[in-house]
Amino acid sequence: MTRQRVMRAQPEYLEAAMILEVAVLDVIPGQEAAFQAAFAVAETILSSMRGYHSHQLQQCLEKDNRYLLLVEWEKLEHHTEGFRQSPRYEEWSALLHHYYDPFPEVQHYRKIVQPHSP
Repeated sequence: MTRQRVMRAQPEYLEAAMILEVAVLDVIPGQEAAFQAAFAVAETILSSMRGYHSHQLQQCLEKDNRYLLLVEWEKLEHHTEGFRQSPRYEEWSALLHHYYDPFPEVQHYRKIVQPHSP
C-alpha cells in the first residue's frame, strides 16, 4: 500500500500574500540626516517599480544610526529580478549604499498567520 500525500489548499489570504523584504540598515554614525534626505529621493524610485506595494523606514530608538526598511512586494521576483536588475537600482545604490557600514543583509518573509478580526 502506498501513501499519498494530501495537499491542502492554501487559504486565500496566503495565496495572495505579499512578500516582505526586511533590511536592517546601519548608517555611518553622524550621517543620519544625510541618509534620511537621500532616502526621501530614493523612495520615489522604489515606489515606481513593478510589483511594489508599500514601504516603511523606521529609525531605532536605542541606536540612532540603525534603521529598519520594510518593503512589500507582490512577488519575490519583483524585488530580486525586477528591481535589483534594473537601471533604477543603480540610481538607488548611488543614493544610499555609501551610507551603510556594514552593508545590510536583506531577507524576505511570507505571511503565515492572518490576524483575526475583532
